[in-house]
Amino acid sequence: MTYAEPPLREPDLPRTAKVRPTALRTGWTTGACATAAAKAAVTALVTGASQAAVEIGLPDGRRVAFPVARCDVDPARAEAVVVKDAGDDPDVTHGAHLTATVGWRTRPGLDLDGGSGVGTVTKPGLGLAVGGPAINDTPRRMIGQAVAEVVDLTEVGVRVVISVPGGEIMARKTTNRRLGILGGISILGTTGIVRPFSTASWRASVVQAVHVMAAQGERTVVLCTGGRTERAARALLPELPEVCFVEVGDFTGAAVTAAVGDGMSGVVFVGMAGKLAKLAAGILMTHYTRSKVDLSLLGDVTAEAGGDAGLVAAVTAANTGRHAYELWEAAGLLGPAGDQLCRRVRQVLLRFAGQAVDVDVAMVDFAGSRVVASSGRWAA
Repeated sequence: MTYAEPPLREPDLPRTAKVRPTALRTGWTTGACATAAAKAAVTALVTGASQAAVEIGLPDGRRVAFPVARCDVDPARAEAVVVKDAGDDPDVTHGAHLTATVGWRTRPGLDLDGGSGVGTVTKPGLGLAVGGPAINDTPRRMIGQAVAEVVDLTEVGVRVVISVPGGEIMARKTTNRRLGILGGISILGTTGIVRPFSTASWRASVVQAVHVMAAQGERTVVLCTGGRTERAARALLPELPEVCFVEVGDFTGAAVTAAVGDGMSGVVFVGMAGKLAKLAAGILMTHYTRSKVDLSLLGDVTAEAGGDAGLVAAVTAANTGRHAYELWEAAGLLGPAGDQLCRRVRQVLLRFAGQAVDVDVAMVDFAGSRVVASSGRWAA
C-alpha cells in the first residue's frame, strides 16, 4: 500500500456500559414507539374512544403490543403518548414521551411531519430531505402501515405530527448537531427493537457467538454491523449456515480476536461506508462516543480512486460517511472509491489479526440490498 498504515486502536467502552452483570434486555426504538402512538391516536380519532393499548407490526412481521400512557380525543383531533423503554441500552431517549397528534386532511393519503422535540435535517448525507423532519425511512414506513391498518388511505387523508417533549434537551447528548440535525432527536430504527450493541454484555455475546460457531466446526465467520448488513451478507454467501453470521455492532476487534483464538481460517466483514471508514482508520471499537468518521481519510481514498481535486475537497468536507458515499455515487466513482476503502479495511483487519486469517471486505448500499464495492472477492 502507498499510504501510511494507521495505528490500531480499540477504545474502551463508555464507563456506564462497563458494569452489566445481568443479561441484556432489549427495548423499543423511537420509531416503534412513534408508530404505536400514531396508531393509537388514529384509532381514537376514528372510534372516538381513548386507547389504553395498541398493537403494531415490526419490519420482520412480528406483532407487538404497547401500553398507551395518554390518549385524548375530540371529533377533529386526537393525541396519544407512548413512553419509550430502551431496555438495557444506554440510550438518552429512554423514558421519552413519543407523542402523535393526528387530524383529518382534505386529500387522501398520509401527511407525516415532525413537531416539537423532533430534529430538522439541515445537511445532506442522512438519506433524508434537507428541511424535513429527522424521521428515518423505516419508521416512516412503519407509521404508514400502522395508520393504514385503521383507515383506507386511498380514500381518506390523515395528518400525523410526531413530537417529543424535551427532545431538544435530549439531543444535546447525541451527535445530532454535528450531523446537521437541529432542534431535537431523530426518530430512528431499522427493526423496531433496540439491541444494546454498546454494552459490555453485548461485547461478550459477540465473542460467545464466535465460540459457538467454532464449536460447530465452521471455519469462516462473517461479521455484520446490523440487520441490513446481515441480510446482504447472507445473500452474498448463501452457502454458509446461519451460525456463521455474527452481528458485531461496534465490536469488530473483539470478534476478530475471538476468531483468531478459535482457529478460524477466514473473516468476512460486510458493512456500510461509515463503519468501514472508522475501521480503515484503525479503530476496532466503533461506538459513536469513542470514534468518528475520519473524512480526511475518505478524501485520500477519493484521490487514490481517481477523483479530481474538487471531489476530494467535497468529500473531505462532507457531513457524514453516507454523504461521502453519495458524492462518490454522483461522480460515478462509487465502485473505485468503495473498493479502495474496502482494501484499506482488509489491511487493518489483517494486521489486527496478525495475518492469522484470510480477510475479505464488502461494502453494501444503505438499504443493505446490494454490494457496491469489495476488497477484491466480489465484483460490484
